Amino acid sequence: MDPLLNTARPKTSATLTLRIIKSFEFRTERSLVLHDVNLETTTVGQLKDTTRAAVTSQPGWKPYRNVVLDTLKLYTQAHGAKTTNLIINLDHDDWILDDDSQLLANVGFENETEVSFFNRELYTQFQANPQTSWDC
Repeated sequence: MDPLLNTARPKTSATLTLRIIKSFEFRTERSLVLHDVNLETTTVGQLKDTTRAAVTSQPGWKPYRNVVLDTLKLYTQAHGAKTTNLIINLDHDDWILDDDSQLLANVGFENETEVSFFNRELYTQFQANPQTSWDC
């Protein structure tokens, strides 16, 4: 039997998918896949910095460069249940990663973890009124 994806790679060489969210209302997001992330030495703050650097330097990210990305929240892990919301898990605010000094391995990251990266103020506004342009 093949190993599960979340255990197929060591925590020192994980693949992560970051959902960079520009707009909750319009469901505007783009995924950034990071390979060979060492979950045992990388902190939440370092992951934020790496992601911001990719958005500002890689081609195709120009529409996302004006968004203040300040908050990470776990979306799902390999073989875990997914939410019905296509870009972010609105439940489990305890999954928001507020402590930038925490190691990714210590906050539950595994290989194939998906995490949302967004502006906290826009998220709070969307939580208060979770209407999308598709619902209007």
